[in-house]
Amino acid sequence: MLECNIVKNARLLVAATLAAALIAGCSSPEQEGTPGAASSGTSKRFLSMGTAPPGGAFFVVGGALAEVLDDNKGTNGWSITAEATKGTQENIRRLSRGELDLALANAAITYFAIRGEEGWEQKHDVKNVMTLAPNVALFLTPKGSGLTKMADLRGKRVVIGPAGAGFEFFLRPILAAHGLALTDFTALNASQSSAVDMLADGSADAVFVGGAVPTASITQAATSQDITFISFEPQAIDQLVARYPFFEKVTVPAGTYKGMDAGFPTLNVGSMHLIAAGNAEDEMVYQVAKTLWENRAKVVEKHAAGKAINEKVVIKDPGTPFHPGAIRFYREIGIWPEQGTAPAAQPGS
Repeated sequence: MLECNIVKNARLLVAATLAAALIAGCSSPEQEGTPGAASSGTSKRFLSMGTAPPGGAFFVVGGALAEVLDDNKGTNGWSITAEATKGTQENIRRLSRGELDLALANAAITYFAIRGEEGWEQKHDVKNVMTLAPNVALFLTPKGSGLTKMADLRGKRVVIGPAGAGFEFFLRPILAAHGLALTDFTALNASQSSAVDMLADGSADAVFVGGAVPTASITQAATSQDITFISFEPQAIDQLVARYPFFEKVTVPAGTYKGMDAGFPTLNVGSMHLIAAGNAEDEMVYQVAKTLWENRAKVVEKHAAGKAINEKVVIKDPGTPFHPGAIRFYREIGIWPEQGTAPAAQPGS
């Protein structure tokens, strides 16, 4: 009898062990693939990339990056989807909450977010994966409006970007350098595509739009109506570039937009950059940087901003520290500066 009980108990133990193993091995893809969830290396997971509202460059470029990553995953088990969002501010907050895995952001906004400054309620731990194309901002006004310089914006109706997108983070310094503030005109919120419509129907006197060159909304405005580009003052540009790491002098080439017959000096108001949470897995970030680098020509096929994926631009310091996984890849291919000149800025500095 004792021997029978021993055999019976042994059989029950084996059955229980097998059942536990089966349960452990059958966790659902949904559980493994929730945005921000931990995973091992390049195992199967679903990744979400935050972009911006339709009409701007972020939406198109983010879609291109996600598609190239998904189509060229190799042995990586990810499935990557681009998600339309309200823009950089939402992307940073959702990365911090683990609701996104990757996101496009404007480096000027990220600069203040990681420092908890300019209205950010706390320091947000996000890191740069790669610096991408400059965000070239322009003020547009109907030809014949009489607005020719920044000071002329006083008392006018000016679209300053979508609500919550964070354009004010780089617009405030630009205005201050010209002796202006947001309270000096009626600030209106609208998406870039809607801003163009408001310019055409007269509900706005000027609009502040931009992105990677060429920007769809500016192309639309220049081809559908007669517009004038309002210039920044040269001394204001010098002041801004000297003070903030995310501002950079740029010249939009002649002919980029209809009516732009000569090179137009303006500002990179904060490069588009690909970011991840500070605690994102090193291996995941390494593989994302590697895949985009090795397939950069395919990104260019989808948007000209892909040309920025080169040895000079991707490691540019926009004022946000790089993720260790990205640094590992850039060191591996020999483009990361040995003296660590990128990134120079640190949170709270």
